[in-house]
Formats: sequence, C-alpha cells, structure tokens
Amino acid sequence: MKKNLTLLFAFICITLNAQKTMNDSLPYATIPKAPEIVTPGTVVSRMIDGLGFRYYWATEGLTTNELGHRPENGGRTIAETMDHVYSLSLTILRSAQKQPRDFSVKQPQMGNAEKRKKTLEYLSEASTLFKTTEDLDEHKVIFIRSKGTSEFPIWNLINGPIEDAVWHAGQIATLRRIAGNPMNPKVNVFLGKSND
Repeated sequence: MKKNLTLLFAFICITLNAQKTMNDSLPYATIPKAPEIVTPGTVVSRMIDGLGFRYYWATEGLTTNELGHRPENGGRTIAETMDHVYSLSLTILRSAQKQPRDFSVKQPQMGNAEKRKKTLEYLSEASTLFKTTEDLDEHKVIFIRSKGTSEFPIWNLINGPIEDAVWHAGQIATLRRIAGNPMNPKVNVFLGKSND
C-alpha cells in the first residue's frame, strides 16, 4: 500500500511539473518587454500582446466542465468562443504575414489545449512581425471566400479581429467565473504579469 501511495504521489508530481513546463513554454504568461521606440508597428504589436496576455489567463486552467459552459441566453460555450478566437488569431496572423485569409482551407481538428497553444503562438508571431513593420498600409485584411475576395485596410484589423478577440477573452473570463472556476485573481493586466 505504501509503495502504491509513493508511486501515485510521484505520478502526480511528474504530471503537475509537465503541465507547468508546458504552460511555461506558451507565450503570454507575462507581457513581453515593451519596445524601446513607439512606431505604428510597435503599437499594433503591443495591442496584440495585451490580447495574448488576457487570452492566456482567461483560458489558463480551464476544465472540461467550464469548456462546455453555455450562458443561459444560448450564446457560445467557452470552447466555442475559443474556436472563434482561434479563427480571429489566424486572421491577425495572415495580415501580419501580408497574406490573405483563405476560408476554403480547412483547419485541422485540434483539442482545446492544442487550439489554445496555436492561438497564443499565432498572436505571438503576428506581434513579432508587426513590431518590425515600416508600413502598416501593407498589412491588409484579405478574405478569400467562395463568393470572391474582399480587402480591407489595417484599421479593420484593429477594430475587427484584434478588438473582437479582446472582447471574447473577457467573455471567457466572465463565463468561467459563472461556471465556478474564476480566473487567477493575482493577474495584473496593467503590469502584464501575475503577482504570484
């Protein structure tokens, strides 16, 4: 019995350490250091960093119970909202890459943990690309759909996908509180870090 308890304890410690290591490797547990100069590109980059930080903590430690939580008015579940933010992050990344968002390309099936990871990575990559941009006019939002192609200026990326994703990160934080697993109260969005 003692041997089984020791093995169980060791397994729990290894699992918790693996989860911590996996989470530590994700971007946005803290907001990256601010750029030294203010340019249009660094401002957009910092907006994406703020989104990434909020999304990281809004989705950190969610359980299956919360992922399936749906508001009483019939809105999206937390998992469905995370799907939407993933889609928005891909649009943000494509604009940063100066590439169109082709909706005919099927996205791979992923579990919630993998989707969260990809969302954070897409935001981090987009932030890095915008940080060095010299001309924001080159970063259009281009959608390729079955009915044709549409193109929008950078302004639509800001008031569209970036701000929409911030909005949804807030929804996730609210829904998880209602579901009984509130976000870490030590997260400080002003300083961009957790006060642990």
